[in-house]
Amino acid sequence: MLTLIVLIALGVPVAISLALASIIGIEAFTRLPLILVAQRMLTGIDSFPLMAVPLFILAGNLMAAGGISRRLVDFARALVGGIQGGLAASCVVTCMIFAAVSGSSVATTFAIGAILIPAMVQHGYPAPTAAAVQAASAELGVLIPPSIPLILYGVATDTSIGQLFIAGFGPGILVAGSLIGFLLVYCRVKGYGNEDGAEREALGPAAVGASAALIMPVIVVGGIYAGVFTPTEASGIAVFYSLVVGAFVYRELTWPKLRDVLRETAIATAVVMLIIAAASLFSFLLSRTGLPAMATTWVEATFTSRFTFLLAVNAFLFLVGMFIETAAAILVLAPILVPIAIGFGVDPVHFGLIMVINLAMGMITPPVGVNLFAACAVARLPIERIVPALLPFFAVIVACVMAVTYLPWISLGLRDLLY
Repeated sequence: MLTLIVLIALGVPVAISLALASIIGIEAFTRLPLILVAQRMLTGIDSFPLMAVPLFILAGNLMAAGGISRRLVDFARALVGGIQGGLAASCVVTCMIFAAVSGSSVATTFAIGAILIPAMVQHGYPAPTAAAVQAASAELGVLIPPSIPLILYGVATDTSIGQLFIAGFGPGILVAGSLIGFLLVYCRVKGYGNEDGAEREALGPAAVGASAALIMPVIVVGGIYAGVFTPTEASGIAVFYSLVVGAFVYRELTWPKLRDVLRETAIATAVVMLIIAAASLFSFLLSRTGLPAMATTWVEATFTSRFTFLLAVNAFLFLVGMFIETAAAILVLAPILVPIAIGFGVDPVHFGLIMVINLAMGMITPPVGVNLFAACAVARLPIERIVPALLPFFAVIVACVMAVTYLPWISLGLRDLLY
């Protein structure tokens, strides 16, 4: 563990840090053969549910290249863009819809931010505020199902991915609603968005234009909950639908664009899968050291109630999310923390949402902050200009985290109703 901390502190990529720390541990403290490295890394990614990860990444990229994301933006602007602050609120609405198919917050940031950040700046929003709104809204990409982090949590802890997806709606809607409500008040106080109603389509034509895009989440998410197909099969449906709509309905997905989409998807998939493989190896070695059992004993002796335990978990996961990529953090920590949480009477599905929403905050905080850096890239601004503008929205999300943590029905109400 110390080796991993040192490597990450030195700026070594997370996947390489996990693999190197594991190899050093095997060589220095065990008699295990090094062939175990390849075996455990291969075993870590040899999982059918993980097939959904590259397919949802591909679906998100196809949506951006095929004109689906742009039409979702037009629809959201027509829906809520006519009031002061409506353009910023439409960013939240669009991210919520886009997240219901792509499952990735980074893909959401690039696909939606490339359209809405320039639009908000054009309508008088300060560029740092526009980028901050986009970065905060894109967090919905890991909460609204289908969610790649929820898939990874389900694989790592043997928890029902279908139940995790259903449970993700409550927190996702809470965060979206809180951000929209805050934005409408914030924009009035700051005087932003007085011209948000300009250049927007009427709701009817916008809804017709986006109809094919709006049907997509219904097919993908509805099919999962209706039992027509599994989450993994749903990812394949999402890819096929995105391809057909982008190429033959909207006719914006050309061969050159498709080539770029496939290249970007291959790179993103390779990064994610390498992290998963390395984290699987590292988790295996941690389990052999007895660290999970020692951690359980220490936590039970230190925290006497579920309230204090969850408060400590929130603080710990937030700090972890600031420094370690979400996928790696879930795969390493979930197998350790879930048995402890169950011992305190926390439902593993509820704990999965607590874990994901806390780690997601790390996506908008330095030094990792993938959503933050993606928004910086789209807005072409240095990070130090965006962080101050982000603080009010970060405070809203923290309040939502506390509500999700201590009000289990937000996550489990719909799950309990359907199961």
